[in-house]
Amino acid sequence: MEQKIRIENAVPSDAEQITTVYYKTWLDTYPNEEIGITREDIEDSYKDSFTEESIQKNKARIAHGNKNEKRLVAKDGDHVVGVARMIRNENNNQLQTIYVLPEFQRKGIGMMLWNVAKDFCDPTKDILVQVATYNQKAIEFYKKLGFVDTGKRWNDDKWKMKSGATIPEMELIIKKT
Repeated sequence: MEQKIRIENAVPSDAEQITTVYYKTWLDTYPNEEIGITREDIEDSYKDSFTEESIQKNKARIAHGNKNEKRLVAKDGDHVVGVARMIRNENNNQLQTIYVLPEFQRKGIGMMLWNVAKDFCDPTKDILVQVATYNQKAIEFYKKLGFVDTGKRWNDDKWKMKSGATIPEMELIIKKT
């Protein structure tokens, strides 16, 4: 792994670049002809993400986060190339996201983010992650980290696209040791 990539806690000034990582990663990952999710669906779901108001809200979320949440960025120089978010819930730990820009994937950055994020977890609780059922790259990555499929599947309307298609989800878990 290149030495220039470093993992840091997210700061408010990272907000717009974090949104860019989400947007570009979603465009690369989630359009799926079989499910009916189009590139236009993803673009529509991000249409307001780069407004000044939205960026300011994200800056405030990062600035005022809470003690049970860890937001990380992977940086190449001053450029955010990956993000991770871990949450300690009452009953479990939840890996909310690990996203790496498509051109930086398969270079160990996701693993670097995971290695810092997992240290934030409550070791007495399981770690859960939710992933699109057709996101094979992510599923294989999470399995490499030790996650196993719980068999749980669902569709959540919060992932309903403009076209009406919904991103189907699944759950993976690392049981507490």
